[in-house]
Amino acid sequence: MLELAILGLLQQGPVHGYELRKQLAVTLGGLRSISYGSLYPALKKMLAAGLVSVADHDPRGLLPADAPPLTGRRGRVVYAITAEGKERFHTLVAQTGPEAYEEEGRFGVHLAFFGSTAADARLRILEGRRRTVERQRDGLRAALGRTRARVDRYTAELQRHGLESVDREVRWLSELIDRERADPAASPGPDSTA
Repeated sequence: MLELAILGLLQQGPVHGYELRKQLAVTLGGLRSISYGSLYPALKKMLAAGLVSVADHDPRGLLPADAPPLTGRRGRVVYAITAEGKERFHTLVAQTGPEAYEEEGRFGVHLAFFGSTAADARLRILEGRRRTVERQRDGLRAALGRTRARVDRYTAELQRHGLESVDREVRWLSELIDRERADPAASPGPDSTA
C-alpha cells in the first residue's frame, strides 16, 4: 500500500521525505498516518529496487532565497520516480483482485489514484469493495439480531451506529459505481460529494 502511494505521489515530481509524508497524509485523507519509521525504510527498499532515485537538486532551491547556508545539517534528500518505478506504479494501479479492495486502507490508496487507473479496473475495484462491505453489513446485521436482547442500550447504539456507517458506505460505493458506468471517462472533481 505504501509503495503504491509513494510512487503515485512521485509521479507528480521529485519531493523530499518530509514533504512526501505531508502529501501522503493529505492524499490519503486521514485514512492512515504514515510515520517516518515506515516511510524511510520503504523509500530505502524502493531505492534499492530501482523504483526511486535520489534526485539531483540544489539544496538552496528548497529554501527561501534569503535563508542562511545550511551549516552542520545535511540537506534534505529529494526522491524521484524512475522508469522502473513508473512501470511498477502502473502495475499496482491495474491490480483488481481482493488486495485492491478488501482492506479499507488499501482500497483508499487505490481510490486516491483512480485518475491513473483504467476505467474497467476502477469499476472492478469499486464492485469488489461493495461486495466486501455488503458481506460486512450482513455479518453485522446477523450479529445484531443474535445479541440485541443481551446487550445494554449503549452497546446496542454502538452496534446500530456501526451498521449505519456500513450502510452509508454501500450507498456511496453504489453511487460511485453508477457514475462510473454512466461515464467512465469522467472523474469526480474536488467539489464533488459522494
